[in-house]
Amino acid sequence: MIPAPIPENDQQRVAALHALLILDTPPEERFDRIVAFAATELEMPTVLVSLVDADRQWFKSSIGMDVCETPRSISFCGHAIAGRDIFIVPDTRADARFADNPLVAGAPFIRFYAGAPLILSSGHAVGTFCVLDTKTRVLDPIELFIMSDLRNLIVNELEASKTNTA
Repeated sequence: MIPAPIPENDQQRVAALHALLILDTPPEERFDRIVAFAATELEMPTVLVSLVDADRQWFKSSIGMDVCETPRSISFCGHAIAGRDIFIVPDTRADARFADNPLVAGAPFIRFYAGAPLILSSGHAVGTFCVLDTKTRVLDPIELFIMSDLRNLIVNELEASKTNTA
């Protein structure tokens, strides 16, 4: 397993995440509806709004995942927030970064991952909107558009939360 690189601006990124005042808050319908829609439209068994803190990824909303957080050190989302585009791993077992990851080798047996970074207007990627499957997958252009559009909705909701708490 190859751990995700830590961005140079990680302290500022984590500070931007904490400023949202959303970590460890109860589920919210506005995120749960987006996740449920994605699970249906993309036919994915697992869909998450994942927020990447300094040492963990925490799931604000999820379908198909039995835990509410995992260590950042084994997260796929840690890799996804290093870029700006949707990060796709069509077959985790064929990718040296993830082949021996405990989330691949054991439950939940992730075989496919696609994560769209949640990039705030400040430029900080605070997490991902991601979809996972237990089988290999390829996303077509329409599915990529859906992921990108839903990611934008989630970012709008996160930013609206920030302005409503200020």
